[in-house]
Amino acid sequence: MEKKGLVFNIQHYSLHDGPGIRTIVFFKGCPLRCRWCCNPESQNHYPEVSYDEKRCLSSEVCSKCQKVCKNNAIIFSADGKAIIQRDKCSNCMKCIAECPAKAYKKEGTDYTAAKLLAIVEQDSVFYRSGNGGLTVSGGEPLMQGQFLIDLLKAAKKSRLSTAMETCGYADYSILKQAAEYLDTILFDIKSLDNFKHIMYTGQSNQIILNNFESLCRDFPHLHKHVRTPVIPGFNDSIEDLKKIEDYLKDKPAVTYEKLSYHRFGVGKYKTLGRKYPMDD
Repeated sequence: MEKKGLVFNIQHYSLHDGPGIRTIVFFKGCPLRCRWCCNPESQNHYPEVSYDEKRCLSSEVCSKCQKVCKNNAIIFSADGKAIIQRDKCSNCMKCIAECPAKAYKKEGTDYTAAKLLAIVEQDSVFYRSGNGGLTVSGGEPLMQGQFLIDLLKAAKKSRLSTAMETCGYADYSILKQAAEYLDTILFDIKSLDNFKHIMYTGQSNQIILNNFESLCRDFPHLHKHVRTPVIPGFNDSIEDLKKIEDYLKDKPAVTYEKLSYHRFGVGKYKTLGRKYPMDD
């Protein structure tokens, strides 16, 4: 049976995630918990329910979601809006099918590599100029190693340009296999300060930096576009950023970009029943 991968979004016509016009496939699951993450639906490696209370018709009009929930996870607020008690929700997805207002949404869908590639190739007319193609992102695509390799191999057989966005936190053997089928890698280096890195992402930066060093050694000609999201209170000092710039100076085939902090994903946390970690 063909292996499947868990994907939470497919974005068409992107201009910022690799050269040319890209189709981005977002893998679900990430080993980091960056406090500023703008895609919280990417973090867990399993399908889950998101809920937009603005769409809810209220209990005066409809209570289908509550009736179909076997775990009694759905209650209603004083103004009649549904509330998911996340500690009781099993992500059975029955509320999604029952809701006439589409207030509920499934985050995460299984795809085969062949099905994904067919979707990506629908945009191939836009790739012919400017080296456009497929970008795999996340979450962290390296968490689904074998499926990632299958997809990249299939893309190269179809002569597509390939790129991957990664936080770099993975077993190097998987990263090395993926790099064999990449034209560009977009590699996050968030901070060289390990203490800060643990505090703001939940993980050490040692595996990330070791993997980047190995990547530079084993794939000197692979284009490595390093990116640093500049986060208030974390790495936004001149000293922090200069350390990263100096670290990259002697690395082969490297370009560097600083990304501005934004709060575009704040609303997503509410739909997942979570608090935005950087509300302060």
